[in-house]
This record gives sequence, C-alpha cells and structure tokens, in this order.
Amino acid sequence: MSHHKGPAMSQIDPVLAHIDANLEAATDRLFQLMRIPSISTDPAYKQACDQAADWLVADLASFGANASKRETPGHPMVVAHTNGAGKHVMFYGHYDVQPVDPLDLWDNDPFDPKIETTKSGKVIRGRGAADDKGQLMTFVEACRAWHAVHGTLPVNVSFFFEGEEESGSPSLVPFMRDNAKELRSDLALICDTGMFDPKTPAIATQLRGLLGEEITITGPRIDLHSGMYGGAAINPIRVLAKIIASLHDGKGKVTIPGFYEGVPQMPADLKQQWNDLNFDHDAFLNAVGLSELAGENGKTALEMLWARPTCEVNGITGGYTGDGFKTVLPAKASAKISFRLVGTQDPHAIRKAFRQMVQDALPDDCTVEFADHGASQAVQMSTADPAFEKARLALSDEWPNPAAFVGCGGSIPIAGHFKTELDTDAMLIGFGRDDDAIHSPNEKYDLESFHKGIRSWARVLAALAD
Repeated sequence: MSHHKGPAMSQIDPVLAHIDANLEAATDRLFQLMRIPSISTDPAYKQACDQAADWLVADLASFGANASKRETPGHPMVVAHTNGAGKHVMFYGHYDVQPVDPLDLWDNDPFDPKIETTKSGKVIRGRGAADDKGQLMTFVEACRAWHAVHGTLPVNVSFFFEGEEESGSPSLVPFMRDNAKELRSDLALICDTGMFDPKTPAIATQLRGLLGEEITITGPRIDLHSGMYGGAAINPIRVLAKIIASLHDGKGKVTIPGFYEGVPQMPADLKQQWNDLNFDHDAFLNAVGLSELAGENGKTALEMLWARPTCEVNGITGGYTGDGFKTVLPAKASAKISFRLVGTQDPHAIRKAFRQMVQDALPDDCTVEFADHGASQAVQMSTADPAFEKARLALSDEWPNPAAFVGCGGSIPIAGHFKTELDTDAMLIGFGRDDDAIHSPNEKYDLESFHKGIRSWARVLAALAD
C-alpha cells in the first residue's frame, strides 16, 4: 500500500522488480567486499583497508558515480557524487571492520562469507556482514537498481565512506572540516543502526550525549588502622558513598542543580508511536536476570532509554579489596560516574554543577581531585523537516509494521559531526537486528535485512524526490 503518488513513486515498481531479480548478484558483490579483511585498528591490515577503498571506488564508478579515494593521515576516505536532480543527500557508511579475535569462537573463516540457514531464516555470516558492509551495500545496491532501470537517480546522491570508524575515526572531523563545502548536503543518511524489531523499521531521530567524570577523595595522608583510628578519623569511602547516594532522590530523579535544564517534554504523537511499539520491558529485563524497572518513577522503559538523562556509577575503588580481610581506613576512595544526556542539556554546565555539589559535600579534612572522560551533547534531529515523515511512510510500505521515530540510548558520533561540522541533519536508518553479534564472533546480517533493506532505500529515495 503506497502512501504517495508523486512522479518518483510511480517509477518505483520496476526498480523493486529489478532488485528482486538481481539479489544474487548483489549478494555476490557484498561477499567480494566482505572478503577484504579491512581491520582498521591493526596496522598489519593497512593494505586491506586500502584495497577496500579501491573496491568501493570501482563499484560506485560502475553505475556512473564520480568516485575517488582520498588520502588521510590514517586510512583513506571514499567520496563520490552523482548528478541526480533535486534534493541533495549524502550517504555515510564505513568500510572498516572490527578485529576477529577470539578466532577459535568462529564457526568458519570470518573473511569467507557464506549464506547459512538458521531457525529464524537465512543469514549472511562473516565479519562486517552487519557492521557495516552489509548495511552500506544495501544503499549502494538501491542506487545501482535505480540507475539500471531509469538511467539516473531520483535525487542527487553523494557517498562518504570512512575506514576508521572502528578505531575512533581520528581523521574524520579534520577531513570534514577541510572538505566542508564538498560534503554539505540537504540531508545526511546514516546506515549504522538497526530495526526496532524484525518486523518494525525505525528511524533514529535522537541520540543521547555522554559525560564522563572520575572523582578521587583523599582524607588522611596514609591508610589507617581501623582499631586505632576508626570512629575518630574521617573515612573517604564513607564520604564517597554519601555523595553517590545523594545524586538521586527517592523517586529516581538526579539531584544535581540545573541537571534537567534542556530536557524536552515528550511530544504526544511521539509518545503514542513509542507506546504502539508494545515494547516488552519485562522480557528486556528478564533477559539479564532482572524483574523490576528501576530509574525515574512514572516513566516507561523506552522513555528512560531514549528520552531521559541518566547518572550512573560505573566503578568504585577504595581500601583493601584483595583476598581475606584487612581492617583499614583508606587514604583515598574514587568513583567513575557517567551521565547520558538528552535534548539541549549542556555537558559542561552539568560537569561544573556536579563538581560544585561534590565540593560542597566534602568535610573539612577531605580533598577531591576530578578527572574528565569526555563530554558530548545529545543530537536531536529536526523531524519537522517533511523528509522525515516521507521516509517513515516509505519504510512502512516495505515492512509488516509501520516505521517509528525512535531514540538511541548510546551515541553515534558521526550524526553529531554532520550537525556540528556541516550543519546537516542526519537520518539514521538501518536494518540490523539485536542478535547480529556485531563486534563478536559469528557476526551475521539477515538476508531479509539485506534484500528488504535495498528495497527500503529505493523507496526512501523515491519518497525524498517527491
């Protein structure tokens, strides 16, 4: 059932038929790319990363894109342009993959991809299947099919592929800055995400930011004997524990002054979309041996994961933690604390308020040292842009359930870079599944994700043209 009848939408049927008829050839091309062991973090594979970039340049050129390999201090970028008409979209993906250790946990050679039949259907097995070669090629194949059928693409498409995503993208921002004019577009498309569930596609429109803080509290100048000093001397662990306990109130809210400044109210239509997803939070918690929803009172699990900020303690050290028992009052105690941020929360303002709160809670005989571990703001896409709703409806045409605008609990730095470096909103559409085992042995990508993913992108391109 098609929601639109623009000119490009009337051209979509032969494109979809072409995709169906040529799935085997498309899969073969993906296998060629997957056979190249482009592990970016290991210098031993530098040549393979180069080879993957060359392969992509040749592949993009094969359907008329003007493609080139661009050197960086690290692995090369691949940039390509087509001369479609109208809206200009920039598609981002990465051709590098994670290391394959431990190798003995793989059932087959990670760089010899195969199609396997599993309980839930056919899957493409091998390193990079889902992250990110399979996802990247779903888009490339959609463009190839449009070009094969109509001789042109429905919109003006550029491609931007990097080879360092799995090793921290050191060359990415400098390259974006140096080539900002060439890389600007009306909309960025990013494929490094997944489905909400196997029947429900998703467009991630909000990504949480991240703030990391480490605090070390020092009391006495040396560790003390608890029989000789206990009770009379300050214990930094007690001070630290009290501070940590004070970070949340009884209803799960964070107590740092000004913490919720910039946290948006949930729009009613988005809340409805999320409720319609029927997320099973019991199953979600049971899978990790839990049963009770923690966190803020009165918020659903999805709201807490996607649209609410957090304050979590990630590690605590202090005193004697070895075998046996040692009655000691430690000189120092420390904790690592992270904050997931949403909306327009300012990580730097929160860091300042957090540090002030800790300082204010210190007894006279204690001092504190702070170490920071990064600060990035949340990324919120402007879904008021009609392109987002068009893409959502186009995805809904392809899959059993309607697509939803979803949040993402983690962070996807590239989406933030498009916004800050190029002032471009990004649309995050991917067809990965939770069980793809990315970064793990026996990584896979469902053949259905690849096939319907290609069809989905073909539909999205048509929708963006109209």
